[in-house]
Amino acid sequence: MTARSPIAARYARIAAGLTARIEAVPADRWGSPSPCEGWTALDVLRHVVDVHHMFPTNVGLALQPGPDPAADPLGAWASVRDQTIALLGDPARAGLEYDGAFGRTALERTIDGFGSFDVLVHTWDIARATGLDERLDPAEVGPLLAAAKGWGDAIRSPNVCGPEVPAPADADDQTRLLSYLGRHV
Repeated sequence: MTARSPIAARYARIAAGLTARIEAVPADRWGSPSPCEGWTALDVLRHVVDVHHMFPTNVGLALQPGPDPAADPLGAWASVRDQTIALLGDPARAGLEYDGAFGRTALERTIDGFGSFDVLVHTWDIARATGLDERLDPAEVGPLLAAAKGWGDAIRSPNVCGPEVPAPADADDQTRLLSYLGRHV
């Protein structure tokens, strides 16, 4: 599927990182504890799939149901990923506006801001839980750290992120991002 907009292309790049991790997870590791308290790697994936289904409901749209993540982790992810790329590639649907938590916005801006953020961070969570490569796209880490800091106290809302973990003074951007989000790197 070809991404037609810069937002769709960016989302597709970030999503490719999660796709690579999901493809590499050994079947017996989906039950491994994740850095998200009380969640397994499969719980994290289920969350990512569920959040993708929520985005279009803000503008009266819906993604088609896909496989259950427990039965087909890659299929469940591929379903929401491909449908999201298709939404972002359609200017009429991507540009639909609604009143969000931070004011008037469009579906594509929500996916670009929160959706890409969620996919990138949970790529690390799944990688950490399952013993895979934890490196994130360095071109995305800095901008997403700035975005997260721009959300103010909302980032510390229940079920979002825990308290910031101090990062070493010489930490790289990825470590600073993950520490800011309450992850122990």
